[in-house]
Amino acid sequence: MTDPAAVERDAAEAASAFSHPAVTPDTSAAYGEHPDQVVDFYAPRGEAQGPVPLVVVLHGGAWRAPYDRRHVTPFAGFLARQGFAVANVEYRRGRSLPHQKAGSPVAGRWPETFDDVAAALDALPGLAAAALPRADLRRVVVTGHSAGGHLALWAAARHVLPYGSPWRLSAPPPLRGVVALAPIADFAVAEELGVCGGASAQLLGGPEHFEARLPFADPAALLPTGIATAVVQGRDDIVVPQQVAEAYVAAAARAGEMVGLTLLDGVGHFPLIDPAADACAVVSEEISQLAW
Repeated sequence: MTDPAAVERDAAEAASAFSHPAVTPDTSAAYGEHPDQVVDFYAPRGEAQGPVPLVVVLHGGAWRAPYDRRHVTPFAGFLARQGFAVANVEYRRGRSLPHQKAGSPVAGRWPETFDDVAAALDALPGLAAAALPRADLRRVVVTGHSAGGHLALWAAARHVLPYGSPWRLSAPPPLRGVVALAPIADFAVAEELGVCGGASAQLLGGPEHFEARLPFADPAALLPTGIATAVVQGRDDIVVPQQVAEAYVAAAARAGEMVGLTLLDGVGHFPLIDPAADACAVVSEEISQLAW
């Protein structure tokens, strides 16, 4: 049973993270025909001139429809104020099924969620070049929170997907690195812990597809990537517990790859994307270390 004090703290952290007004992007661009196939762009703020790194943001929300990119616009705006060019990616998420109660959407869509992330990342160089003239496309870092952290890790691992996967790349994606924030990074451990109500299995189409589709979707199975990777995790996270991140880091080590793991004391799930929280400044520094 979860400690009531931990639940209360988590609720307060979530309330703080979601209290900020949405930040309107400077421009948006579609990478497909579906309404969710869109990227919002934020130009770097500040007086500095010249090219700056591009940070690609993939939002969380357990891959479920009610949670779209709007809730991370304050985080995207924060990164822009730190001097980054920012691309906030939307993608298709889960939807309610006829037999489900209202307000209980399934997590993600197979294969559409993965189709969209792959298509968005493939289109970004062209879209960003037009939307963000100062973006240095040689310095791209992908970050994502929770379910978005999973997608960030997955996007950086497409070149090690099984042969025959429609999302497989023939070479590593041109990224400086990945900063995954409390990511759902090991599906087997996440399911054991019941993370987000079994969202990982739902994303893969249900328990009957879980084992067969795991090699195509689970970051812990897609190693080593050869791309610099850092994970930032709150020790007090009760949404995606640190055991999930630790399992991913251990899997990377077994594959011969070192993944940086920053564990933050007294921090839960949501401060990582809360511009008012000290943890968000830690995230910005982790991105800077890879981007520059």
